[in-house]
Amino acid sequence: MAVSRDEHPEPELQRTADILFTARVKADELCFGTAPESRVEFTGDAGDDSASGSTRTDLPDEVEENITYRDVRIDYAIAARLRDDKPAGGPQARPPRRR
Repeated sequence: MAVSRDEHPEPELQRTADILFTARVKADELCFGTAPESRVEFTGDAGDDSASGSTRTDLPDEVEENITYRDVRIDYAIAARLRDDKPAGGPQARPPRRR
């Protein structure tokens, strides 16, 4: 099952995710010759509450071509919980998460 989401993961999901990727990008100036198209798909064992998205400063969700944006900041996160479809304690059960 492929799940596509474009919403910044909530702090609780980020705290409890099995997989978490975060990035922060800052730029004095940013200009796109061609407006990008992007998406993230969760496949395989990703849980339904998995999410990805960004919060942006001085950059709209849909950028315009050949416009210079200044003092830009993007905080991006991908957070996924893995489904545990195996019976508790069964031979294929995942070990408990270490914190």
